[in-house]
Amino acid sequence: MTHTRSAPRSSALRTAARLLLGSAMVGAGVLHLTSQREEFQAQVPDWFPLDDDLVVVGSGVVEIGLGAAFVALPRRRRLVGALLAAFFVAIFPGNVGQYLEGTDAFGLTTDRARFVRLFFQPVLVLWALFGGGWLGRRADRGDRA
Repeated sequence: MTHTRSAPRSSALRTAARLLLGSAMVGAGVLHLTSQREEFQAQVPDWFPLDDDLVVVGSGVVEIGLGAAFVALPRRRRLVGALLAAFFVAIFPGNVGQYLEGTDAFGLTTDRARFVRLFFQPVLVLWALFGGGWLGRRADRGDRA
């Protein structure tokens, strides 16, 4: 099997993306449970039927688990990348709710700032899919997910 010069670089970039996103998710999850808990509670839409704190704690635990798995289980990167992408899609209504309700949190104190933030969620979805090996010039096929 022949390899092109870009294959090692692409693999290194994919690995770096996976490790960076996984680490960031663990960090965000820890913040959900500690010093930024109230900020995250402010992002839970008023219409959501569960207690704000329960949502924040639950999502924090999920973020820690998915982030740690993305870092520590490279053979499951496709599965974890897909789960992370789905998680980002699932929490997107919270971001929309923050915009529509005009809720200040994380320095997003204007409608414009809250609106611009909405465009970063698709970037996170793509990042998770790329780090998981779903996207790219040559997507990974050898995962045993």
